[in-house]
Amino acid sequence: MSTQPHVTFHDGRSIPQIGLGVWQTPNDVAVDAVSTALKTGYRHIDTAAVYENEEGVGEGIRQSGVARGDIFLTTKVWNDDQGFDQTLRAMDASLKRLGTDYVDLYLIHWPSAYRGKYVETWQALVRLKQEGKARSIGVSNFEGTYIDELEAATGQLPVINQVQLHPRFQQRKLRARYEPKGIITESWSPLGQGKMLQDRTIADIAQRHGKSPAQVIIRWHIEEGLVVIPKSVTPSRIVENFDVFDFELSAEDKAAINGLDSETGRLGSDPLTAKF
Repeated sequence: MSTQPHVTFHDGRSIPQIGLGVWQTPNDVAVDAVSTALKTGYRHIDTAAVYENEEGVGEGIRQSGVARGDIFLTTKVWNDDQGFDQTLRAMDASLKRLGTDYVDLYLIHWPSAYRGKYVETWQALVRLKQEGKARSIGVSNFEGTYIDELEAATGQLPVINQVQLHPRFQQRKLRARYEPKGIITESWSPLGQGKMLQDRTIADIAQRHGKSPAQVIIRWHIEEGLVVIPKSVTPSRIVENFDVFDFELSAEDKAAINGLDSETGRLGSDPLTAKF
């Protein structure tokens, strides 16, 4: 087993703090990426139905030789499958593609608020947890009052909210609103879709530590108490992204990175207005 740090959910389960993201990774490529990551020491893999690579992720897990029980596996229900009955069917389809009888974490991928179905979708996730098909349940890209509505309808809060988060878009207000309730924040696009790797502040910190810019950014996420899922299909970078446990950022380093935050740092769609 890997000795990487974990964070504990309010339901008592825990998640490895760093995982492999496989967005935009084709099935055949996902097999090798997942297998490489698990052999490197990762124990957390994050996929989604809409990525169309759940079969490859499942095969990569099998080829890695790492026991399924030692792996934290996340997948997500896509917007087209929202609704109570449709979500139950979507989970069964995901489990079949992954080749497993449960996932460790099942997420609503986006609120897709214009559909008006995220509350009943959450009710389906509650059912899936009761049935043991999802060990823990959470959300992704939930902002505004959406999480409050889920709690009001079911009395249950997500264990995690997976959102876009990187040094230029640190989601401080969102985190301050929900982390006191015990909801963990997980960062997708933690490197700012590669844009942060060229930042001068990050580069200077990396040079001082003898690390790469990506390693500095991933380390920042870890020290912020976030769960982080950097994506790569290149074996050397998969290994590099995991090699972040032998150094710490100084207070000055963290202050400099925190100073990069910008209200205009979002890349792509705003969950409050997205229509997909």
